[in-house]
Amino acid sequence: MAKATTTSPFLKVIDHSVSGENFELFENSEYGFLETHPQPSSETLPDYYKSDDYISHTDSKRNLFENVYHLVRKVSLKQKLKLINSFSSTEKTLLDVGCGTGDFLLTAKKNSWTVSGIEPNKEAREIANIKTDNSVFNSTQLSKFEPESFDVITLWHVLEHLPNLEEHIQIFKKLLKPDGTLIIAVPNYKSYDANYYKEFWAAYDVPRHLWHFNKTSISKLVSKVSMEVLKTKPMYFDAFYVSFLSEKYKNGKMSFFKGIWVGMLSNFKSVTTKEASSLIYVIKNS
Repeated sequence: MAKATTTSPFLKVIDHSVSGENFELFENSEYGFLETHPQPSSETLPDYYKSDDYISHTDSKRNLFENVYHLVRKVSLKQKLKLINSFSSTEKTLLDVGCGTGDFLLTAKKNSWTVSGIEPNKEAREIANIKTDNSVFNSTQLSKFEPESFDVITLWHVLEHLPNLEEHIQIFKKLLKPDGTLIIAVPNYKSYDANYYKEFWAAYDVPRHLWHFNKTSISKLVSKVSMEVLKTKPMYFDAFYVSFLSEKYKNGKMSFFKGIWVGMLSNFKSVTTKEASSLIYVIKNS
């Protein structure tokens, strides 16, 4: 946990997908992100990931929702590849932290990147290693990589899951080459859909999400280690995905049309507010 003192409580939320337990969000007075309280211990945290619905840990396509998810993922993989290609050097070394079943690593590998991945979930890691010729490791490997090893480090909806937040930011800084790029994608609690759904907003996803970010908090976090946010990019698909799930949590059933409507409204408003449901931060080392 970050060492700063927290302010008054921000919101009470429930773990809708696994335990049904109650949690509370507090705003961190130093950085501006929200902290989940209580935070599970390292021993109990894996229990909160034990759900057949945790799609990033499986390649299953059991229903329409999962099929749509994988279709969207195909499109997003191309967009992610285009983004990292714009920051590649001649060596093209990539570390994807929290790589799930390895689809992004496989896409990059097919496009001449030398890839490494970190994935704590054993089943997902085994699938990823089949795709990447055993280039994916558990979390302990982070401390074993040589300093300044990577041109690009990516965390696609992963930073919010990591304990010891400041320590991890320092590790990523150490592993990046001097002119390397850190790419972080996280939900944005300042978005329209977050404000609309409040405690039912699926992207709070407590207690798996330990932290909940806005633009100010990411900038402050990385500036502490002499890195700088160059730009942010919206993730428009996320507004629909999150709104579908939020409708289910709020009303007890999936509402396709309501989810589409709120997702569209959130994306439309973000054109002027720049507060999309999820944001990609392109961060430069220096």
